[in-house]
Amino acid sequence: MYQNLIYEVKDGIAYVTVNRPKAMNALSNEVLDELYAAFTAVNNDPEVQIAILTGEGKAFVAGADISEMVNLTTLEGRAMMIKGQNVMNLIETIDKPVIGAINGFALGGGCELAMACDMRIASEKAKFGQPEVNLGIIPGFGGTQRLPRLVGKGMGKYLIMTAEMIDAQEAYRIGLVEKVVPAEELIGAAEKVAKTIMSKAPIAIQAAKLVINNGIGLDILTGVAFEGEALVAPFSSEDRAEGMKAFLEKRPAKFNNK
Repeated sequence: MYQNLIYEVKDGIAYVTVNRPKAMNALSNEVLDELYAAFTAVNNDPEVQIAILTGEGKAFVAGADISEMVNLTTLEGRAMMIKGQNVMNLIETIDKPVIGAINGFALGGGCELAMACDMRIASEKAKFGQPEVNLGIIPGFGGTQRLPRLVGKGMGKYLIMTAEMIDAQEAYRIGLVEKVVPAEELIGAAEKVAKTIMSKAPIAIQAAKLVINNGIGLDILTGVAFEGEALVAPFSSEDRAEGMKAFLEKRPAKFNNK
């Protein structure tokens, strides 16, 4: 089904692996189309509770495919940027959590892809950067917006304007990734986080993602009001009754995770 991705589902986890190692997993138009299809499948599959996104080989994704972009007209370039933005927006807003397992180079569109994930676990070998100004352009898949929101406006400007590439430890220090692990432990660490999240009430996880994503740009009072409205669905659910009963009975909760 996919020419540039490996897609598999196991025990409620969808594994999405960008698989163009000879091109450092660069984001061509075809790869973008396949990523959109894959994460649409993640969202629509009742057997999937969470996704792990990673790359094959030395790169997570080393950027957009410059060999494809170099001859694009302005209108064609804009169309590709919109396609890339649509992919990142989809990953960020699907109902289910997405963990980025950053195995290697995450540059340009690759860094933007990582930032679209709900959280990022990085291999010690990972490298991050937004080098677009070296090419005479700016990040076009959401990088100018997501990077400052993650690391702060000043650091976001610094990384975009200098095109500096940083290692995993620096990415962790500035808040670009949530955890750094040895390369051989990367997928296992991502699976551990995934299984922890999967053990929680699914309706609560979905509501938390929705409220955080949509509330972060609001003023605090509006955001808190939005949180209160979003709490209604989990509070009226069977999972809430089970979770509170289990707490009082000092036993693990048994949520409806399907």
